[in-house]
Amino acid sequence: MRKRYASWCVLWRAAFAGFVSMAAVAQPIVAAANGLLEKRESLYNNIFIFRDADSVTMTFGQNKRYYTESSMKLSDPGALPVEYTRYMTLGVAYPPKLDRILEIGLGGGLTVSYLSASLPDTGIVAVELDKDVVDLAKKYFQFKETARLRTVVADGRAFLLRDTERWDVILIDAYRGPFVPFHLLTKEFYTLVKSRLAPGGVVVQNIEPSTMLFDSATATLNSVFPAVDLYDGGGNVVAVGYEGRSLPQTELLARAAKVQERYKLRYDLRTMAAQRRVLGRPTGKVMTDDFAPVETMRAIEQKNEKWKEQTEAPR
Repeated sequence: MRKRYASWCVLWRAAFAGFVSMAAVAQPIVAAANGLLEKRESLYNNIFIFRDADSVTMTFGQNKRYYTESSMKLSDPGALPVEYTRYMTLGVAYPPKLDRILEIGLGGGLTVSYLSASLPDTGIVAVELDKDVVDLAKKYFQFKETARLRTVVADGRAFLLRDTERWDVILIDAYRGPFVPFHLLTKEFYTLVKSRLAPGGVVVQNIEPSTMLFDSATATLNSVFPAVDLYDGGGNVVAVGYEGRSLPQTELLARAAKVQERYKLRYDLRTMAAQRRVLGRPTGKVMTDDFAPVETMRAIEQKNEKWKEQTEAPR
């Protein structure tokens, strides 16, 4: 996602026809220079690719709204224009080593492409449920698989169940329109994630607080990971969960400086780490595979508490 914007336009009425039951249906390119480039109704999403003067955007359509999955500047394809994706990369400042990174949810592939280009010795796997998302990332967003960067078309939880490898960083950015699939938000899921982390590894999750069960999402993450740091990514919140004590701020800044000095990342880890908040007062109900609060979904925007009220400055 993972940014949301309302779009009550005619294109939606023409494009929305429900989910197809077999292979995705590809529509012809509508405009070569501006507007809608392509629309697909995949098994999982209604996908729209838009272009303007200097950007290409992948959106998912749901309930007469478009939800931005990825946006790439044509004049600067290596940039991360969506602010929260920059904070997702902050996860590399935490672990003691950076041998292997896993991402659940590909989008246009900009985040993993950036990390792969920045970390020349790191192997990265991106797990994406929707094959059409992978195809469109390659077609419009310059996403390329390499010896160090590959994709797996699978459900993220199912992948972790059968794959026993350990990862230094696990990134979770899997949305279907406004919501994360519920089975990627439960205590059982985070317990599985924790079992797949290497010593000192971290999980990094994108949370869109106005449309997700934010209070419960952070409480559930915190029920498995004793330390949870939060970062304001321009409306979205990026959560970093890890085992053990909460890192002193001086230690995190030192780690960020070390990684920044070694890899010379475009988006400075030190600057982002300085914006850290520590989850100190989780208020939501912990979600489990047996507890799916579907009845609360429509009231999410009114019921969510302001996330900063649940946090405190790091020490």
